[in-house]
Amino acid sequence: MADGEAVSNKQVIFRDYVSGFPKESDMYVTTSTISLKVPEGSEAILVKNLYLSCDPYMRSRMRNIRGSYVEPFEPGSPITGYGVAKVLDSRHPDFKKGDLVWGITGWEEYSLISKNERLFKIQHTDVPLSYYTGILGMAGMTAYSGFYEICSPKKGEYVFISAASGAVGQLVGQFAKLLGCYVVGSAGTKEKVDLLKNKFGFDEAFNYKEEQDLEACLKRYFPEGIDIYFENVGGKMLDAVLVNMRLYGRIAACGMISQYNLEEAEGVRNLFTIVAKRIRMEGFIVFDYYDLYPKFLDLIMPYIREGKIVYVEDIAEGLESAPTALIGLYSGRNVGKQVVVVARE
Repeated sequence: MADGEAVSNKQVIFRDYVSGFPKESDMYVTTSTISLKVPEGSEAILVKNLYLSCDPYMRSRMRNIRGSYVEPFEPGSPITGYGVAKVLDSRHPDFKKGDLVWGITGWEEYSLISKNERLFKIQHTDVPLSYYTGILGMAGMTAYSGFYEICSPKKGEYVFISAASGAVGQLVGQFAKLLGCYVVGSAGTKEKVDLLKNKFGFDEAFNYKEEQDLEACLKRYFPEGIDIYFENVGGKMLDAVLVNMRLYGRIAACGMISQYNLEEAEGVRNLFTIVAKRIRMEGFIVFDYYDLYPKFLDLIMPYIREGKIVYVEDIAEGLESAPTALIGLYSGRNVGKQVVVVARE
């Protein structure tokens, strides 16, 4: 393929802002053309996308809310999100042709990226490249910064993780086990509960959909109470956790997926326990911690190579499958980290 020639470029386009539960028809696949050369005078890079990441936070980008921590998608333009890509052409001093990168890219076969501050060059290629959409990318950094930086965990503490089989939860649980904590996770299917106990090594796990009384359920698994709650779901689960927290407990508020598709968010009644039990609850956004990425790699790469941490991916083949894969997140259809394969090389 000659440099600079125009090639067809399949894209997933965001149709318009969404209220309520998102549908596959809120996106559509189309084909445009793109030149495989970076325009002169810019510092952009041109990449071929290999793997795309489906992440719960993307739901908030389907609303027309400006000034949030992440800007909304543009109707009529390709969806953007985390991915793994290969550099085909570059006018940026930090990237050269042939480099592998992870960071924010377009949901399309080829992307011209002009904002490079959230692109990381991939150094370790002895692990699956798709890992950089998850365990070695944004999800891994989220688990690492939320657990170690926000929760200040100590050996022997009692840790609860909601949405525990997802991209982030499965890692938090394994970090906690490696530290010597007692770990319980919740998930929405028997298959996911089995995964938590048998593959990720959680001490216990339960299907929240089968529990009539979440407060009583948590009391059963944590008779002594919860020291650390890694919060991924919000709503009724958060309310039940607050009552079961121990004195000086810590809650890392990573996400609240139970609320994303509601027109009106649910209230939380048990907030006074934060005062009574001196609980510290802190929200965090992963890109505030990206300066720790080298430190994170130093910790996690040996664990992966020695098989001390395992990671489960749910792979969807082809760009056309991306809308279905993304929508599936909000009903818990995925098992593990949801990845879309655009091209394998």
